Amino acid sequence: MKVLIIGYGSIGRRHEEVLSSFHETESIDIVTKQSIDNKKTFNDVNQVNDLKLYDYFVIASETHKHYEQLKYLETNVTDKIIFCEKPLFEITKDLKIERNQVFVGYVLRFHPMLQKLKSFLQNEKVLSVNVNCGQYLPTWRQNIDYRNSYSAKKDEGGGVLLDLSHEIDYIQWLFGTMKEMKSYQLKISDLEIETDDLTTLIGKTDREVIVNLSIDYISKITYRKMLIHTLNDTYELDFIKNTLIQKDKIGLEQVYTFSNLERNYMFEQMHRSILSHKKSVCSYNEGLKVMNTISIIQEQNK
Repeated sequence: MKVLIIGYGSIGRRHEEVLSSFHETESIDIVTKQSIDNKKTFNDVNQVNDLKLYDYFVIASETHKHYEQLKYLETNVTDKIIFCEKPLFEITKDLKIERNQVFVGYVLRFHPMLQKLKSFLQNEKVLSVNVNCGQYLPTWRQNIDYRNSYSAKKDEGGGVLLDLSHEIDYIQWLFGTMKEMKSYQLKISDLEIETDDLTTLIGKTDREVIVNLSIDYISKITYRKMLIHTLNDTYELDFIKNTLIQKDKIGLEQVYTFSNLERNYMFEQMHRSILSHKKSVCSYNEGLKVMNTISIIQEQNK
């Protein structure tokens, strides 16, 4: 398998690290302006000599570049597998994918406790879900001034709504597409950014599940949790501690854990899925549904 990675920031390097460990990977070339030892590189995707030589494309560039790069690949190759980092775009764009298979990088779908929760919910009537996620932006990325990161810049697709769209994706994956919502997308802190640092909403999905969501750049205590109420049980999933608690009406409690979750585990599972059975992975159409929900929130807060 010949791989072309487009973009070589921290996430592009992680995809290279993961795919290099796959026995079927024959070579990995990279589109970047950086100089990389022992790697074939191109300054731009339109400078790649023969795109048809590659079997797997990984778009890991800044969000605002995704549309043009994806459109270029869709126009110039056929019957290829294309992976695009999340979110698909910075705003909803009209791009039909007909010649290739495209998947979106919502890697949290492959968290082992979220997978277990999904299996538990198959036979449950879900009533409501509360999702909360936050981390102080200056602590996100080592050796990078947060003020210079794409997260701080509106024209590069930054902001907490786009950065933490994982939460919107797994809500819609588990509980249905958002059909009603009231949202607030705000800049409320003293962070030196031009993007939103808090987005919160309450709404309902097409499966009649009540949703309460809050995501932020401002919490000095890092947290990522989901609380689900069903007719029979309450579940609490903590993505940081890798725990899932299930408690029923009579007070019986079960605790599930996944100790020593390796750094690249979810990325490995995601790429394996894309290259084989394609279970759990976010499809292009599902990625567009996330963008549609994001667009509604953006429109409500203009």
